[in-house]
Amino acid sequence: MNIDWEFNGLPLHVLIVHAVVIVVPLAALCAVLTAFWPAARRRLGVVTPLVALAALVLVPMAVQAGEWLQSRLVNVTPLLGTHTSLGKTMLPWVIVLFLAAALQWFWYRYVEAEGARFSSAVPSHRGRLVATIVLDLVILAGAIGSVVLVALIGESGSRAVWTGLFTS
Repeated sequence: MNIDWEFNGLPLHVLIVHAVVIVVPLAALCAVLTAFWPAARRRLGVVTPLVALAALVLVPMAVQAGEWLQSRLVNVTPLLGTHTSLGKTMLPWVIVLFLAAALQWFWYRYVEAEGARFSSAVPSHRGRLVATIVLDLVILAGAIGSVVLVALIGESGSRAVWTGLFTS
C-alpha cells in the first residue's frame, strides 16, 4: 500500500516524529516508575502499556513517512543517510519496551497483587522475586536504550536538516 505522507502540502514525518519524541520517553518513564515505585504502579495501571503501544504504532509510521520524504528530496546528504540508518534501529527497542510494559502490567496485576489469580503459577516467593528483578532489568534496559536512541535519531535528523543553513 502506497500512502501519501503529506498534509496540506507538508510532509507528515515532522509531525509524527514530534509525537515519537514525546511518547517513547513517556512510555519509558511510566515503565520505570511502575517498576520501582509502587504508588506510581497503582496509579498508572494499564496506562503504561497503552502509552508503549502508542510508541509501537508511531515509530513505524515515522520511519515510513521519513522514507517517503527522503524519496522526494533533491539532495540526499551523508547526514541524512546517518539519520535514516539510525531511524531504522528504533523499532526493536519500542517492541521490547511495549512487550515488557505489557508483561509488567500483567505481572503486577495478576501475579504479584494480593490475592492474584495467577500467583500460584510461580509458586515460591523466591521465584517471583527473581522474575520481578529480571522483568525490572528488561524494563530499565528497554527504557534507557529507547530514550538514548530517540535522542541520537533526533540529533542526527536536526543535523541533516539544519547543517549549513544558518550562520552563528
